[in-house]
Amino acid sequence: MRDDSRLTLAEAFGRLRSDYDLAKQSRFRRRRRGLPSLGSHADYHLRSDVEFLKMIEIARDFDRNDLVTGQGITRLINNFVLGGFRLDPMTGDKELDLLLWERWQEWATDPEQCDATGELDWASIEKLAPRHVFVDGDVFLLPLDSGRLQLIEAHRCRTPSNTKQNVVNGVLLDEQRRRIEYWFTQEDVSPLSAVSRVKDMRRIAARSENGERQVIHLYRPKRVSQTRGVSAFAAIGDAVGMHGDIQFAKLVQQQIVSCITFLRERPVDVGWGAAPQTGERTIETQSDGSKRVIEGISPGLEITGRPGEKITGFSPQVPNPEYRQHVMLVLELIAANLDLPIGVFLLDPTLANFSSQRGTIEQAKVAFREHGRWETTYLHRPVYRWKVRQWLSEDLALRTASQKLEGGPEAIYKHRWNPPEQPYLDPLKDAQADNERLQGNHISPRRLHAEYGRDWEEIVEETVADNAYAIREAKAVAAEINAESPDAPVNWRDLLNLQVSGTGAKSAGAIHEEEPRQGGEPKEPEDIPNAA
Repeated sequence: MRDDSRLTLAEAFGRLRSDYDLAKQSRFRRRRRGLPSLGSHADYHLRSDVEFLKMIEIARDFDRNDLVTGQGITRLINNFVLGGFRLDPMTGDKELDLLLWERWQEWATDPEQCDATGELDWASIEKLAPRHVFVDGDVFLLPLDSGRLQLIEAHRCRTPSNTKQNVVNGVLLDEQRRRIEYWFTQEDVSPLSAVSRVKDMRRIAARSENGERQVIHLYRPKRVSQTRGVSAFAAIGDAVGMHGDIQFAKLVQQQIVSCITFLRERPVDVGWGAAPQTGERTIETQSDGSKRVIEGISPGLEITGRPGEKITGFSPQVPNPEYRQHVMLVLELIAANLDLPIGVFLLDPTLANFSSQRGTIEQAKVAFREHGRWETTYLHRPVYRWKVRQWLSEDLALRTASQKLEGGPEAIYKHRWNPPEQPYLDPLKDAQADNERLQGNHISPRRLHAEYGRDWEEIVEETVADNAYAIREAKAVAAEINAESPDAPVNWRDLLNLQVSGTGAKSAGAIHEEEPRQGGEPKEPEDIPNAA
């Protein structure tokens, strides 16, 4: 180690500039490309439209052709979308809330009203849109005047080569990087043709005059200066590609060792004719101009060596002992980048014990909830506001009702999206834990149900309605029985073991039996009047 007092002036300033090893070059650290010495914004790394679009197509190929990664994306989306997000209008007027909910349901469940192509309902868009975000990097939705949504894929948002404006991968920005316009190619543009003229683009303003979004742009940025999204496969492209290559090589190896092969060694002094052809032959030209004959293999193949040649057979173990460990490591890296436990990724519960699975799945639920929060913020809320604006423009009665709301006309847009309920991993223990939280006043019923994507008021209304129906039916049947056999009357509670909410659920009959008389003594069952 050199004494600091003997450093030259240049060396001293060099040490003052940075004490982080990450900024220093060494033979143990690979040289990274595309790193400006003076720093850059995120869009600098997406400055080439050609490479940006190529990255999208590579990610789509992974999703389309890879053995596992496409299924991983499907599993991720299925886990955080589940049965879909439930709309809960909160205008302050229950009748108006019900009206808005019914209108949304009518629109969301009809593909003809929901999608510009007439093929997708809202539940399908809830899953297809985030899939494009994870695979392509982003996706665009255009709210049309017809009341339908038009979905536009990422490769159609592009920058023409002749523009001098501040357009980043098809997005026109102002000085504060606020989106001004989105530039889309025509649907019939050839993937082999370049986009060179601005007038050939379909330019759509990002917001209307009143500030409402006219283009819903879904993407997951990692930096504040990032204009477009990047595929979730960007960091694991090599791992995904190599995993596919390994699987293919092992399948071919298994085919080879499955062939029945005889290896024959012949003495030099014996004259043998030319070796017979045992497989399909092809001629391959080498880099130096020479040619090589390649003969295929097949089951029952007999290999004959030349005179003096010694051919040694092999009997490899397929797969070899290290194969599974290596493949699992690669798959774990892929799964980690997709926020999936490896057991969920491969649908294999044998990879860990229950305690380990519980810990990893609980951690994965954190990611699932975050994905759900992102989707409701950037997809559900803008679409719902757009639909309410449209309904207001078409319905005079709805506009009049919005003017009378206690919170003012803007209150008609108030709503909440309840996320889907994440299923219990251990239903009995999880339900008991929720019970303890309620009984200990650690949480309110409405907040507890909101955690699972349920609406407390709806639960109460349905419970009361179901219990009322059950009681009426039990009383009616009890009356029929008592009319047939008046000598042995029955109580409707004898026909219905109704569970009620409270500390320690009990049947309605048991609770009624514990009710004291005015004198303090409990009623006997025969004192309870029946339905007759």
